[in-house]
Amino acid sequence: MGNTPLDEGFGLPGSGSGPISGSVSTDTGTIIARSEGAAPGVAVIDSDSRRPDASGTESTKGNGKAMAAMGFSQAVDNSEGGLINTFFPLIGAAFGVGEGMLGILSSISKFARMLFGPFWAMMADRFGRKKILILVTGVWGIWTIASGFAPSFTWLLILYTISVVGTVASEPIINGLLPDLFRQSQRGKAYGTIRAIGGAVGIFIGPAIGLFARGDDPSPDAWRYAMWTMGGISILSGILIALWVRDPRQNTAREDMMAEAGRFKVSDGVKLFKIPTVSLMAGMVVMVTSLVLLAFYPNFLAVERGLSIFEVTLAMSCFSVGAVFSAFLGGRLADLFVRKFGEKGRIILMQIYLVSFAATVAFATQLPYEGFATAAPITFLLGLVFSIGFSGCVLPMVSNVAPTQLNATAFAMLFSLIQGGITALMSLGLGFVAEALSSQTMFLFFVVVPYLLNAVYWFLFYRVYPKDVARQEERTAQVAAGTF
Repeated sequence: MGNTPLDEGFGLPGSGSGPISGSVSTDTGTIIARSEGAAPGVAVIDSDSRRPDASGTESTKGNGKAMAAMGFSQAVDNSEGGLINTFFPLIGAAFGVGEGMLGILSSISKFARMLFGPFWAMMADRFGRKKILILVTGVWGIWTIASGFAPSFTWLLILYTISVVGTVASEPIINGLLPDLFRQSQRGKAYGTIRAIGGAVGIFIGPAIGLFARGDDPSPDAWRYAMWTMGGISILSGILIALWVRDPRQNTAREDMMAEAGRFKVSDGVKLFKIPTVSLMAGMVVMVTSLVLLAFYPNFLAVERGLSIFEVTLAMSCFSVGAVFSAFLGGRLADLFVRKFGEKGRIILMQIYLVSFAATVAFATQLPYEGFATAAPITFLLGLVFSIGFSGCVLPMVSNVAPTQLNATAFAMLFSLIQGGITALMSLGLGFVAEALSSQTMFLFFVVVPYLLNAVYWFLFYRVYPKDVARQEERTAQVAAGTF
């Protein structure tokens, strides 16, 4: 697999995409537009101070509240998905359905991630990322509230499907927004901090809502109370986004006439796969099956380890505590590995993480035990390893090799479209696998084994990733110098 030439497909002079002409000065920099009749592609931003390191003049101070709001948003979105998984024993009892239906419920959010992640990224680029975040994180919470009123399992499927259509939007939008707020040298820490905030909030949300199911004989309507409460928290999240988050790339009508920077296009998404690292990432995410683990693990604790619903929420809170440390640890470990081993440091850390997580999942799901006292520390350990790879390695690596205008597109294509689709298909069938065999067997063959295979697959990155980083740094330097 060879590296894509620097000027291929990204609009450098001499790339065959047509000459560049025309410019307009804005409050944040100068935008250079293609001449009429030029081939489609991403227009070029020259000296755009909206992105740290593009011109080197933008300060990243004052983004603490924005990170808190975005972390809270991710916590709410993650908790909404976990809510169904945790309360499924009560939902199953209420409507008379088995564990196979848990797979269907879980797959709905994954299919929504695949189909609507890129759509919301497009809407965010078109109408403003902050506006769309407010809509899907805040206003959309009314659908979660409506799900709590479902009179039958069919209606629950319908209303829950609508609610998760909005839930899946925040991750690709926030991941694309962070590079505009933080310099390249700070992005590993920024991604890690966002995930840590999300995990920290999740520590309190889960047990708080779990109080509705406290006791050996909880109310059969406890899951409804949980849905109503989560919908209200989601609306609160939208309010925090409105108050604390700024979007440095709010296009005006005049700018839109001159440039198409930052717009989501299918053609741009396909063009990204000319970057070898992005192509390898597409293969890598197929073997990242941790989302399958999270979908079935709460029910596994209740059915096969004998925990009550409230104890499950406490155990998953222990997972969130571990994930907080994991997210901070991942970002800082990655920065340390990069300082010691150069750009290959993230690859080394990722391989260590993949093997460690496979071993941890095997320990958590294959050893025989019962009761909360054992489940809590084991689940904490699972969370402690969980986020290291993505926070410190995967997310910064994608950001470091993709053209700055296409960060949101890259995240949507890789993690919403590809990973979301694969995980949705797996979740759809794995509920029935777990019902026919056991969750224990399912975890072994569909989580542990793929992670070990992925550790071997990552040897391919050593050849291409450092070169792709150098090419993107060259592109960024040319943008700053006005020669791109």
